[in-house]
Amino acid sequence: MAHADVPRRPRELTGRAVLFTLLAFFGVVMGVNFLMARLAVSTFAGVETESSYKAGLAFSAEHRAAEKQAARHWSVNVELASPGNDARVVTIRVLDATGAPLSQLAPDGRFSHPTDARRDVGLDLKPLGDGRYRATAAAGPGQWDLVIDFAQGGERQFRSKNRVQLP
Repeated sequence: MAHADVPRRPRELTGRAVLFTLLAFFGVVMGVNFLMARLAVSTFAGVETESSYKAGLAFSAEHRAAEKQAARHWSVNVELASPGNDARVVTIRVLDATGAPLSQLAPDGRFSHPTDARRDVGLDLKPLGDGRYRATAAAGPGQWDLVIDFAQGGERQFRSKNRVQLP
């Protein structure tokens, strides 16, 4: 008799097969969830606040500093240039309310990455005279926050934070 003539019995679905299928399915789901949670926690580079009370005090201090800054009526102009590769040239000119250049300030600046603080790039701003400051840094293309601070006598007098798109 030929092999094709033998009728094939339908495969029987047993309780054991259903149990193993369900256990395998939920095992895979739980394994993937565990892996994703572990990767999310181990790669987190965002901002953490240890004390909301201290964060609230810092916010109040920032608000007062912003009011003092606005009362000074300084003019701060920033020019960004990209000479090639990831090189960035930041040139800043600071003028007081009367239009006189402010050259005796202690500058500080950085390209701050919006989602990963580990990618932040500091700016070593050097005074050029006539209220001008310049720094060269390597920051890749994409969105960055350009944060610029100027201090005088150890107290911050000016802060600017602007989102920039680098080519």
